[in-house]
Amino acid sequence: MTTATDFASSPNALNIRGLQKEYVPGKPILKGIDIEINSPGIIAIIGPSGTGKSTLLRCINRLIEPTAGEIIFHQSNLCLAKGRQLRQLRRHVGMVFQEYNLVERLSVIENVLTGRLGYMSAWNAWRRKFSQTDIDMAFQLLESVGLTEHANKRADSLSGGQRQRVGIARAVMQDPHILLADEPTSSLDPKTAVEIMELLEKFAEEKNIPTLVNIHDVNLARRFAKRMIGMSDGVVVYDGAPEGITDAHLKQIYGGESWLV
Repeated sequence: MTTATDFASSPNALNIRGLQKEYVPGKPILKGIDIEINSPGIIAIIGPSGTGKSTLLRCINRLIEPTAGEIIFHQSNLCLAKGRQLRQLRRHVGMVFQEYNLVERLSVIENVLTGRLGYMSAWNAWRRKFSQTDIDMAFQLLESVGLTEHANKRADSLSGGQRQRVGIARAVMQDPHILLADEPTSSLDPKTAVEIMELLEKFAEEKNIPTLVNIHDVNLARRFAKRMIGMSDGVVVYDGAPEGITDAHLKQIYGGESWLV
């Protein structure tokens, strides 16, 4: 059984130090973020729109370039990684997107299989020449997310909830050491949102990996997260257990109190 000490030194650990991001010089979105991820499970990141939650996740997987700071993953600084090293590190960081980011013209099973492209040669990736092992794994994942009967349908024929299930299966197909989910429930109805969070929780437990989820629904975050990180104006103002977050914390994170029930 993996202990907390073992996990802290494992490939799944993530250490963010002094992370800053400026899109416009002199106007930082992230203002020196320090976060240590040293245990598996769902970690919910909450905060108002524009506070830098999505920017944080996109810095972690290098979809955008950090301005300053360090992101230590696999004993390497992701902020400095380039070329082959960056590709190798990024294949261990699964990503679930708010807008799904599926290849609409491809089938559901083909979309899931794209999660293995980072492990393939450029020639085989271009030809989409997947091994039988990968194909079997992709079908197993479709069964896990309840979409086996949709395997050969085009991605653009699915509902929003079904598309997000494909996105989760694709991310898990990478065999990630950490999973990032950028507002995965924001465009879904309440029932489907719960089902998506249940899937993320399931894979976090099965794979024993940390899963960072940006989420606007505070109650949903409290229900599923083992840890909550509250951000406001580009800084972390709360980092702790869900049961420890109070109305006072929420006022500090979101401002005002009229929205509190």
